Amino acid sequence: MPVVVVESPAKAKTINKYLGKNFTVLASYGHVRDLPPKEGSVDPDHEFEMKWEIGADSRKHVKAIADALKDDDELILATDPDREGEAISWHLQEALTKRRAIKKSTAVSRVTFNAITKQAVTEAMQQPRQVDAPLVEAYLARRALDYLVGFNLSPVLWRKLPGARSAGRVQSVCLRLIVERETEIEAFDPKEYWTVKALLETPRGQQFEARLVELSGKRLDKFDLGDKLAAEMAVQAVSSRALTAASVEAKPASRNPAAPFMTSTLQQEASRKFGFGARQTMNAAQRLYEAGLITYMRTDGIDMAPEAVAQARDAIKERYGEQYVPSSPRIYKNKAKNAQEAHECIRPTDMFAAPDKVKLTEKDQARLYDLIWKRTIAAQMAGAKLERTTVDIASDDREVMLRATGQVVVFDGFMAVYTEGRDDVEDDEDGSRLPQITKGDALPHVKGGLTAQAAEKIAVMGGDDAVMGLQHFTNPPPRYTEATLVKRMEELGIGRPSTYASVITTIQDREYVRKEQNRLYPEDKGRIVTIFLMNFFRKYVGYEFTADLEEELDRISAGDLDYKDVLNRFWRDFHTAIEETSELRITEVLDKLDEALAPQLYPPREDGKDPRECPLCGQGSLHLKTSRTGGFVGCSRYPECRYTRPIGGDAAEGGDRVLGEDEHGNEISLRSGRFGPYVQRGEATEEQPKPDRASLPKGWQADDMDLEKALTLLSLPREIGMHPEGGEIKSNFGRYGPYVMHQLPDEAKPVYANLKDPNDVFEIGMNRAVELLAEKRANPGGRGRTAAKPMKELGEHPDRGGPVNVMEGRYGPYVKWEKVNATIPKDIKPEEITMDKAVELIAEREAKGGKKKAAPKKKAAAKKPAAKKPAAKKKAATKKADS
Repeated sequence: MPVVVVESPAKAKTINKYLGKNFTVLASYGHVRDLPPKEGSVDPDHEFEMKWEIGADSRKHVKAIADALKDDDELILATDPDREGEAISWHLQEALTKRRAIKKSTAVSRVTFNAITKQAVTEAMQQPRQVDAPLVEAYLARRALDYLVGFNLSPVLWRKLPGARSAGRVQSVCLRLIVERETEIEAFDPKEYWTVKALLETPRGQQFEARLVELSGKRLDKFDLGDKLAAEMAVQAVSSRALTAASVEAKPASRNPAAPFMTSTLQQEASRKFGFGARQTMNAAQRLYEAGLITYMRTDGIDMAPEAVAQARDAIKERYGEQYVPSSPRIYKNKAKNAQEAHECIRPTDMFAAPDKVKLTEKDQARLYDLIWKRTIAAQMAGAKLERTTVDIASDDREVMLRATGQVVVFDGFMAVYTEGRDDVEDDEDGSRLPQITKGDALPHVKGGLTAQAAEKIAVMGGDDAVMGLQHFTNPPPRYTEATLVKRMEELGIGRPSTYASVITTIQDREYVRKEQNRLYPEDKGRIVTIFLMNFFRKYVGYEFTADLEEELDRISAGDLDYKDVLNRFWRDFHTAIEETSELRITEVLDKLDEALAPQLYPPREDGKDPRECPLCGQGSLHLKTSRTGGFVGCSRYPECRYTRPIGGDAAEGGDRVLGEDEHGNEISLRSGRFGPYVQRGEATEEQPKPDRASLPKGWQADDMDLEKALTLLSLPREIGMHPEGGEIKSNFGRYGPYVMHQLPDEAKPVYANLKDPNDVFEIGMNRAVELLAEKRANPGGRGRTAAKPMKELGEHPDRGGPVNVMEGRYGPYVKWEKVNATIPKDIKPEEITMDKAVELIAEREAKGGKKKAAPKKKAAAKKPAAKKPAAKKKAATKKADS
């Protein structure tokens, strides 16, 4: 019985069903070997020799495959049909050969299939080949490059920039995109402009809006009406004149469907329509692929197999009618630069399996399958036919001309199934339908028709509120979403379908970037790292350099380049840059970064004073500083003056401010510290080096702080009253949040009971406090309690087994699997968590080191006690580099 190896148990289960009892199908559980995270795993001095190591979790899977080969003398490697899949097959063959599980007589072959269907798997088994050496070499080059950058550049960051976590060949370029976009936004100077519109009425009593496009014979450009005065004059010109329809023009138009999905466009559309992150999309797609519902989901290809096109056309005819099937099939050309990425598009394996017929219990998978099916079907449907109407409206003297546009769908075509989403959409003037208008029609103003609209905006009115001038300002470029970032990376040629999600996840895990309301914001730590790399390693975070390197990797996979030549060229220059930067002192680095960031950190002040002058003490000079939490701006007179502000803070508004004085005349100030905003009483002195301070509780905003709130915080702990059994009860904020505290006369230490709401610190009464403390004393530390019941049971982990549950925790709801507890983000309701989202959260938590090691099993006691050995010194842990 041949042994067939795939990546995941879910995929193994599906394939085993198709192959039957004559095959043994096993899972490798992903990559089985990797470069150990230590010095020397890639040796540039010995032709880039790479030292591989089988992961602890992979040893049992490799052993299971080796054991199966004892009875069978044929190995079929059926991992995914891309560069990573080829690498896994190569690693398996190498590892099994070293174990002598593969003998001279063992037949080893490689098969690939783009979809996990019976037909695709059966056909693949009839077309075996050997592992593709150029594809493996491209993988080796990519892995070596990522290691060399990570393990040589990251230590430079650790030494020169305390708090920096890592750098990577692709991740640092991706981070640069986000930081540069934020810099653009901060430097953006909004420009004012006005538009004028009127509400008009047809002879048949139907109302519509038209916008002013021409004034005094001049076509209006965007900024021609640049202020309120110009807008008022234009409004007066329109409202004081009678208007008629000067021309009515209706033109046919058409819209064609978007191409089928490839990896990047699937991630973009799932983000637009569902708010999915890149990893969430790929997790759901992986499950659909392994279940045999869609084709392979990591691809640059947009073409469809001829049989899939024919089936799609049949499905369209059956479901929507013959008029929705175009006369000839739609052909989409691949954008892939080489054969290894040029798989088919992402499509359903069965075009007749409409979403309403596929019973998917997982919400993420159901939504993504619905999206993929609709996009694929729409891609082979007839185009939509539209009629676009333009009406020009003029005064008799031709002093003013307005225009109204609209469109109507004559035949919906593919739009009956699907329309593509858009990023950062502005108002679409063509979206509405115009009433019937004939050339020469008198079009009077509708008095009072725009009053309601004007109430919500800054406007000037005329013609009894029938004409309105609206104020606008140009907008800065929008912050990236994960989807638009993937789109930009794709445009620049940075990364590949298999790396988009992991790169974006890494920069968030490293706390270089945070995601808020689906937008990506750089943290101060990320800004500092980017500016450092731009000043000392500019070439290696260059968009063109990174794209060229990706192209060289593609040429290696096509067999056109020797991968060791590519590594040699890269290492020669990169190693020199590392050596030169290593000799710099931290102060030299900070001076260079401070100079580079000066325009953003110290913009000119309105009062003409030196922008570097400390706004708190007036004597010190502001300078860039670093800490383990990132960079910040601080006063040179520290510790006498403790003024600080974040790098991204407003120079005029973002620093400390005095809120007032307490009853003893001590100054109460609000300050921005390295760990967030806090309030302080007075200044540090020799007699009192640590003045009273209190951090702002969760949910409190620095902008809302006043003297009363600050004094309330500084008065903590709050004395609630005397406990019936003696001793005072107090409330306060601690390391783990708000609490009440009390100590009985016979207790060795106080008892602390947590409070859920921060406001309870100031509001909780005696009865409730006594009750909480009693509950805590009756059940200290939760010992003796029955196991908590899950809020929601999601079932078994799809890849690794074991129940996955949603739990209510001390600090909020979380996902629990074995010993991994993953916090659920605040913007997600616990009851809406799906298995795919739970698996994603678990993976992110494990990546951050959240998985606890199982306790070692107890050994039987030895007959004779062994002599006690001195404790061995622990080796310094080495941090793993990031690609």
